[in-house]
Amino acid sequence: MPRKNARNTKGRIISAAWKLFYEQGYEDTTVEDIVFESETSKGSFYHYFDGKDALLGTLAYVFDEKYEELMEAMDPAMNAMEKLIYLNHELFAMIDGGISMDLLARLLSTQLLARGEKHLLDRNRTYFKLLRQIIAQGQRDGQLRTDRTVNEIVKAYALWERALMYDWCLSGGEYSLVAYTDSMTPMFLQSYGA
Repeated sequence: MPRKNARNTKGRIISAAWKLFYEQGYEDTTVEDIVFESETSKGSFYHYFDGKDALLGTLAYVFDEKYEELMEAMDPAMNAMEKLIYLNHELFAMIDGGISMDLLARLLSTQLLARGEKHLLDRNRTYFKLLRQIIAQGQRDGQLRTDRTVNEIVKAYALWERALMYDWCLSGGEYSLVAYTDSMTPMFLQSYGA
């Protein structure tokens, strides 16, 4: 029971922080704002985070929350390619509509500079578990090629998504991330079809 409450508290802090970062901007959001919005205490905040900068690495947590929602909403009748395209579209729609390019660029830069844990690459994330499940099923059903391992295809797909995010940030968001991924991801995935 205490473990679940701890996860809920940490999750509330993270969700509140990213909501405020989006609404007010990162620079204009204070620890006090986050504590108030999350309905937690300063002690709880500092139990989980050294400061506001430590929250930049938690966007992967926000993404994984989205993937958990999408797992529930996803039509089980879709084939593996359709599921991967659906997940890609929905995540990038969330980024396009709810996460500023500045924040995404900060997250990506923290991951480049990180010496230890790289949250985006954590293979225990919901994201990677879901990808492995979809790709393994796609191979069993004869929808995806089997001359590549599940992990090789997962790695390539995750690399593809990170590349799209990096390019969008590098280009200053001059194009619609969702429209671009909707046109390009099916072509990328064709190379992994059976």
